[in-house]
Amino acid sequence: MEYMPLYTPEQARRHEARPGVTGWAQVNGRNAISWEEKFELDVWYVDHQSLWLDIKILWLTVKKVLVRDGISAAGEATMSKFTGSKKL
Repeated sequence: MEYMPLYTPEQARRHEARPGVTGWAQVNGRNAISWEEKFELDVWYVDHQSLWLDIKILWLTVKKVLVRDGISAAGEATMSKFTGSKKL
């Protein structure tokens, strides 16, 4: 939980859902999106959890793995370390 102090209150809401093997952020960008986008997608999932959505996520995960989509971010082997959101 090294990132907890770096989260905004909204980003911390991502922990309202139990972690799993895959997730809404993973099937909507994986490592090709920013941390902030991942957090927004995670919070969206928290607000829209359902069995149907979980089935959709599992299906999309299989599809993404088979086509190897979004595995790494530009210039990174996987994804850069989260260092906190920039506050404007």
